[in-house]
Amino acid sequence: MYLKKEIEREENVLLDTVKNTLQFAQNKQIFIEVFIKKTIGISVNIRNGVVENVEFNSDGALFITVYNKFSKGCVSSKDFSLNGIKNMLEIAINISKYSSSDFFSGLPDIKLLCFHPIDLDLFHPCELNIENIIKFITLSEKEAFKFDKRIINSEGSFFNSHVTMNVFGNSLGMLQNYKTTYYSTYNCMIAQDKNSMQRDFDYSVSRNINDLEKPEILGQKTSARAISRLGSRKIKSGKYTVIFSAEISHVLFSHLVSAISGNNVYQKSTFLIHDLKKRIFPNWLNIQEKPHIKKGLGSKPFDDEGVSTQDKYIIQDGVLQTWLLNTYNARRLDLKSTGNAGGIFNWIVENNNITLKDLLKNVNKGVLVTELMGQGVDIISGNYSRGAVGFYVEKGNVTYPVNEITISGNLRDMWNNIVCISDDVDIRNNIQCGSVCISEMQISGD
Repeated sequence: MYLKKEIEREENVLLDTVKNTLQFAQNKQIFIEVFIKKTIGISVNIRNGVVENVEFNSDGALFITVYNKFSKGCVSSKDFSLNGIKNMLEIAINISKYSSSDFFSGLPDIKLLCFHPIDLDLFHPCELNIENIIKFITLSEKEAFKFDKRIINSEGSFFNSHVTMNVFGNSLGMLQNYKTTYYSTYNCMIAQDKNSMQRDFDYSVSRNINDLEKPEILGQKTSARAISRLGSRKIKSGKYTVIFSAEISHVLFSHLVSAISGNNVYQKSTFLIHDLKKRIFPNWLNIQEKPHIKKGLGSKPFDDEGVSTQDKYIIQDGVLQTWLLNTYNARRLDLKSTGNAGGIFNWIVENNNITLKDLLKNVNKGVLVTELMGQGVDIISGNYSRGAVGFYVEKGNVTYPVNEITISGNLRDMWNNIVCISDDVDIRNNIQCGSVCISEMQISGD
């Protein structure tokens, strides 16, 4: 699987498909944008040493967007044949004829397009076979069971690997492509003692299979996490210091992504509508977007509209520096695209160069949150309320596990009340951050 020559051959077919689509559109008196994304992959899941499923996938789609003056028509199909492309193009043109005119629609400014993408080292194919994959995740589960007698069951071990090919072209002369690999492994175990039963999980992701966590280490970590939650109990309701552990702290800043996205801004459906160039975090905090990190999980040479991605500050000295804009919502706001069509690309949250252990020393009464539940976040008001589990912290020491609690507040207050970020950065997400300490939040328990 993943023979390099076969992937290159497939990629050439996709390039020809985009070229043909652009050629068919040349005499149609329209502007056009063409994008193909194809993913080839395999996933294997086992539980208690038994293979539960093996899945192969090869999914691809062709997306055509037509701009007929200021009217827009969009179609997608999995039919890459010449007749199929011609039919798609005609359908898109017909849709545009019956679509309402929108002055803000259209292709990006040609000056913003990525005509010379850089190599970000995102493609690391590996020839895999089912037997080796099964051995890999079986070893993880075996090590998890060996770790402690209190590990009594497994919720499964999982391995996923896929190659994604992206080809983009438009009638402004851009035709570029890049491809990526992605590997992930996951393990979830169940622990039990006389009084309770708990589960927990751990995982590893990378662009290169050799960068994955060793299966035996992953299994041991998973078991240790599950055992640490035995004996969980509630705490009394009240105000506490809250520490979002590194594996979940990115969620705090994912709400910022929503709050400053162009769609929410021009529709005035965000609580940060008046906060551009204003301080919304402590004045020591910086967040940078770095789309060109080699092998980065969020790295991209260009966004979903072909606009070049660039390094930029999102937050500098606590001040919000920019909205996240694609071409359409940038024009609605009389601004330029920030190259964020399709999302964000490697946010790096600055830390305070202290360890989590040292951070905890300054906590008199608090909770170290390790898992969140529910979707209780309102981007219009900033109100925040989610279920949580974690550990009670008293006088700088982690004392016992807690569960069945709810943490609540308002994002504006939560961000302003960040007092420290430790250096235990979790690189498994598009937002990379250490553990975040918030001076005070409301916790509902007993």
